[in-house]
Amino acid sequence: MNIQIFGKNKCFDTKKAQRWFKERGIKFQYVDILSKGLSRGEQNSVIAAVGGIDALIDQNAKDYPLIKYLLDDAKPDKLAECPNLYKTPIVRNGRLATVGYAPEVWKDWE
Repeated sequence: MNIQIFGKNKCFDTKKAQRWFKERGIKFQYVDILSKGLSRGEQNSVIAAVGGIDALIDQNAKDYPLIKYLLDDAKPDKLAECPNLYKTPIVRNGRLATVGYAPEVWKDWE
């Protein structure tokens, strides 16, 4: 199992996800999405796993109006430009991925 958690340091759900994996003794790699972002390949993999780009977007972000009315083709570039628009945590396990706190899915990855 190769778990990656992409999150924000001040995100409560990101901290809960880290704690969930630590409590089960599952090693993971944490990536600060605000400083490192997601590569285009990682982004495409997550989009395919979660069923579309809109699942990656935090509708409660203060910058949400910047992306709300864009065409789907333009949204990946805007997310790369403004990583604070990502909904976190984004948890990857190979080709599998979740967005948000989803222990009900992660328990099946063990």
